[in-house]
Amino acid sequence: MADRIEDDDLSIPRAALNKMIKELIPDVRIANDARELILNCCTEFIHLISSEANEICGKQTKKTISANHVLAALTSLGFGDYCQEAQSIVKEAKAVAAKKRRASNKLENLGIPEEELLRQQQELFAKARMEQARLEHHEWLKIQQAVQQNQLLAQQQQLLQQHEGEAREDNDEDDYN
Repeated sequence: MADRIEDDDLSIPRAALNKMIKELIPDVRIANDARELILNCCTEFIHLISSEANEICGKQTKKTISANHVLAALTSLGFGDYCQEAQSIVKEAKAVAAKKRRASNKLENLGIPEEELLRQQQELFAKARMEQARLEHHEWLKIQQAVQQNQLLAQQQQLLQQHEGEAREDNDEDDYN
């Protein structure tokens, strides 16, 4: 009974099923109960095929179910008509996997040893640090220049105020004379 409850929890995601239905028959509306039935049938079909493939695998004293075990299960259960299409899908899946492996090996196929790549990376990091230090120094110089200009302005204003104060004093003295 507990095994049956666990089996009920295993199902194809509804979004994936809806996408497949829409791709296969885009102009047909399907009722929710029909979708549920299709989902249950798909789940049961997968369970049936995988159980049969597992038995075939076990008879061959293998621990991993292979594509050949699944194809044998299809034939054993009377779905041999689907074997040719299933084989083409397996072939396509292997080609995609091989392409991914080749893409992941591009770094290895460059012909540059890993030590050289690491050295180049360290060199790039050092250049980036030097450029960052140069930019920070340039920014510091700009700030220093702005501070000096502000100090010069403040001195000029102070001198101007002193000069104006002295001019007022001279005017005041002239007024008294």
